[in-house]
Amino acid sequence: MADVKKLSWNSIESEKLSETLSRKFVHGDRVMVAEIRLKKGAVVPEHHHESEQLTWVLNGELVFEIGGKKISVKSGEVLVIPSNVPHKATSPVDTLEMDIFSPIRMDWINKEDDYLRGKQA
Repeated sequence: MADVKKLSWNSIESEKLSETLSRKFVHGDRVMVAEIRLKKGAVVPEHHHESEQLTWVLNGELVFEIGGKKISVKSGEVLVIPSNVPHKATSPVDTLEMDIFSPIRMDWINKEDDYLRGKQA
């Protein structure tokens, strides 16, 4: 039987990635959920990953650039990004959003996500 975990979201430490971006996340073996806080003007550079991604904007707005198109995702809306699709996001206002990934993002767990930390790979 797999281990069952119960956590308090408030007990998960927030990780500051840059002056405009912070996150906290929890994961199981095959799914990960993350709370992302972006300040106005934050940019998530173009990247892609094996994981399917659901981005649910709780408050604010994100503007994604995918395949040469801009897609605005506002409070209460969800964007589904398939596996390995390159995408970039900007935050025109302070934004709180949740990302759900499957499979889990090992680059985040291992802190190998330089694109989010303002470092070039």
